[in-house]
Amino acid sequence: MRTNGLARAALRFKPSAFAGTFIALFMAAMIVSACGILLETGLRASVPAERYAGAPVIAAADQQAHYTTGSGEDRETESVALPDKARLDAALTARAASAPGAATAIADVSFPVRKGHAPGTAHGWGSTAFTGTKLASGTPPRTGQVVTGDGAAPGQRVTLDTPSGTRQFTVSGTTDSPGTVWFADTQALALSGHPGKADAIAVLPRPGVDASALAAQVAQRLGDAAEVHTGDDRGSVETPGLAYAKEMLTALGGSFGGVATAVAVFTAAGTVTLSVGQRRREYALLRAIGATPRQIRRTIATETLLVAPLAGALGCLPGVALATWWFGQLRDKGAVPGAVELSVSWIPLLAAGGAAVLTSFLSGYLAARRPSRVKPGEALRDASVERLRPGWIRTPLGVAALGGGIALSGVAAAEKGEDAANAALGVVMLFMLAVALLGPLIARACAGLFGLPLRAAGAPASLAAANSRTNARRLASAITPIVLATAFSSTLVFLHTSEDRVTEKQQRAGLVADRVITGPDGLAPDSVARAKATPGVTTAVGLTRTSVLVHSGGSLQPVSTQGFTGTGADLARVQNLGVRTGSLTALVPGTIALDKTLAADLKARVGSRLALLLPDGTKASPTVVATYARGLGLSQVTLPQSDLAPHTTTVRAPTELLIEGAVRPAALAPLGTVTDAAGYATAKSLDRELNAWANTTMAAVLGGFAAVAAANTLVMTVLDRRRELGTLRLIGTTRRQVLGMVRWEALLVTSAGLVLGTAIALATLFPMTNGLTGENPYIPPFLYGSFAAGVLGLGLASTALPARAALR
Repeated sequence: MRTNGLARAALRFKPSAFAGTFIALFMAAMIVSACGILLETGLRASVPAERYAGAPVIAAADQQAHYTTGSGEDRETESVALPDKARLDAALTARAASAPGAATAIADVSFPVRKGHAPGTAHGWGSTAFTGTKLASGTPPRTGQVVTGDGAAPGQRVTLDTPSGTRQFTVSGTTDSPGTVWFADTQALALSGHPGKADAIAVLPRPGVDASALAAQVAQRLGDAAEVHTGDDRGSVETPGLAYAKEMLTALGGSFGGVATAVAVFTAAGTVTLSVGQRRREYALLRAIGATPRQIRRTIATETLLVAPLAGALGCLPGVALATWWFGQLRDKGAVPGAVELSVSWIPLLAAGGAAVLTSFLSGYLAARRPSRVKPGEALRDASVERLRPGWIRTPLGVAALGGGIALSGVAAAEKGEDAANAALGVVMLFMLAVALLGPLIARACAGLFGLPLRAAGAPASLAAANSRTNARRLASAITPIVLATAFSSTLVFLHTSEDRVTEKQQRAGLVADRVITGPDGLAPDSVARAKATPGVTTAVGLTRTSVLVHSGGSLQPVSTQGFTGTGADLARVQNLGVRTGSLTALVPGTIALDKTLAADLKARVGSRLALLLPDGTKASPTVVATYARGLGLSQVTLPQSDLAPHTTTVRAPTELLIEGAVRPAALAPLGTVTDAAGYATAKSLDRELNAWANTTMAAVLGGFAAVAAANTLVMTVLDRRRELGTLRLIGTTRRQVLGMVRWEALLVTSAGLVLGTAIALATLFPMTNGLTGENPYIPPFLYGSFAAGVLGLGLASTALPARAALR
């Protein structure tokens, strides 16, 4: 008996038996390839140099913060992108210029300036040596002079708002670059707001010296004081968002991709196992006519290898399309710089195809153990009636996973902040593992519980309950994907709705200013002083929004931060942070106030010092003087702007102004866009759209895959029951009764999966949202009702349609 011939014959004459397996592996390959492409893009992302295209070697500060844990062999270093640009000492320019192959070295700076209400960018004139900018008229600038591309003629006086203050300059020359101004190099360093600091050092080579040789010489001169970049790596210096984009894509493709891949592979494995189990009668007959156990195993392995490679290869095509769409959405929303390109190579495609083949082969091999081992007579008996025997390995592992999930739920409920959230993620994974391993036992329990009311609902419902109890393995195969879809989608979506509700509530309660002034490019450095001088204004506080890095949960985490002008008492008049301990009046340079949840995470209290990294990576240890309750809606960290501003690009320019006083909006209109507190809170909710979109997309990817897998499984189970449904018709059951029985079975399956998935989601959401927001999860009734209706509709459609086809 040739096993390869048996496998080919089974595929040729019973293609429907393999269709479900093909769809599951196809979807798994799509998910794995899409996540792999995003991960590879995050690892390889680069931006071609534009501003630094004419400088073959660029020296710049490290734009990553590094955190080392452990020691010896367990020593690990983590890197996190800095919230703002890190700068290097301009004095290093001379050391770089001393490299043997260097013709010159230029300390380059870029900083924001304003001419009236028009924002612009300023540089030192020396940078024109590598940018190629030429004078249209006039001469290069000296101290007190400026070259501009905004139409001013040489000799005219212009007033510019710079990070170091508002000053007048004489136009010495003009260029054809509107929106850009140039100062003398030494004055540019002084005006940038970071005296003595340069954004980067551009090194130009002597004739005949190539970039790699010059880079090595510069690196030797600068040592650990700077990083040296060449080629496309120079683009990372002039594109601050690249580091964040790489980190985000790597996390998306790695962390979420790992979960999505596990779900996809696990679901596909279940479908392969179901497909093998449905053909147990064929394998029993083969054993009865003399097929050896080895031949049975080889037949099943060959069948899977005939289907899996094609499914894996074809699944990569929509996987590339999914990754392209996902990446395009991230780029359109500003999370990825426009110059970054999607990286598609053979590596993730090969990994996706290999995962499909390996999953299919291992699942088929494991599922083939029992039909290949049993005696022929026993195989025929087992093929006619399903026997539910708890596995000696599977059942103890499932019980351990269930116990671990329950125990971890208690731990998550007792923890706070990020610790609670991290523990809650383990809860959902353990419970899902328990459902997978204990599927037949859980299915029989659900059939018994949910079948009780069905017995009183007429003959079709009673027959559905009996069928479900008798065929627990078949029921488990249908329930598990529904549990996956409900649990993961509910957790992701309702986590966002919970955070969004608390954020909006805190914003509305915490913002007590009469007017809020914002601008698309920030505000002018003197806007606070001008606001205070406006009649009717009693208090004007400027806020600078950014992030700082803190050590939380064993890693560096960015937390939202606001720097404020004036005194803590001024801030309290326009923001009600909900102080719990300490006082905002104690906020002076060298101090800090924290959200109470963050303070609990960091084990910080009033009077203690908190070690953190400011936006540019500078270490600081301010004293905690207050904790407050509304950090999620306002800001998790609050400190004086004088401590924060020197470590940001905008320096003195605030992000927004909060105004107290009976003043007309028209009087403040010259400063920026004026709204009231309610309008500001509504506008700020738009800033959360990216996070909402990300959660919704991830829920759609996971939930959509699991939903297709659930529908696929339900269709497979119904089509496999053609003989059973035909027998019911032969003994007198009407077509309507048979279809009614199938509908009741679908209702039982989807209800059981919905209840189990919801229970797992709630067990995850309660500790997670309490830890992150301090409140219970918020589940919009209409949204959950839509989820439930979708699951029920999917189950009914996936059984009714194939049942009608089987009864023809």
